[in-house]
Amino acid sequence: MNDLETLARIKQDFDKLPIAKLLYARPVGYDSAASRFTVEFDAQGDICNLMGTVQGGILTAMLDNAMSFAVIGELGPEFVAPSVEIKTNYIAPAMPGRIFGEGHVVRRGRSIAFLEGRLTDGDGQLLATATATAQIRPRPASASGKSA
Repeated sequence: MNDLETLARIKQDFDKLPIAKLLYARPVGYDSAASRFTVEFDAQGDICNLMGTVQGGILTAMLDNAMSFAVIGELGPEFVAPSVEIKTNYIAPAMPGRIFGEGHVVRRGRSIAFLEGRLTDGDGQLLATATATAQIRPRPASASGKSA
């Protein structure tokens, strides 16, 4: 499968994924040579904290999304990669608006993947970074559209 086909498959997953809808997430790129996935988020005011910036847990959810789909892109539609741990570093306040996420597979084994992610704003300012470990699992039949 080439990168455009992989991106189209990921877009189909996003259309069915409630968290992607909540985050107004839109897949924008997949690069198999770099094991990298890029996604755009539209951070709305309803996900902000009392300071008017995007709440930190939401930023971690964005990073989790970007990193998970970097490895799912490598694996194919029959697998998922739920995170078993994430460490997030908040670099700068994230204001409502466009936020770009990038997930990268650092190393992948048979059952575990090591991931990195970063978020930037529309001006390219670094907002947050993360590292994660994900467990590679077969996709449940209920999540793949197959009947049990």
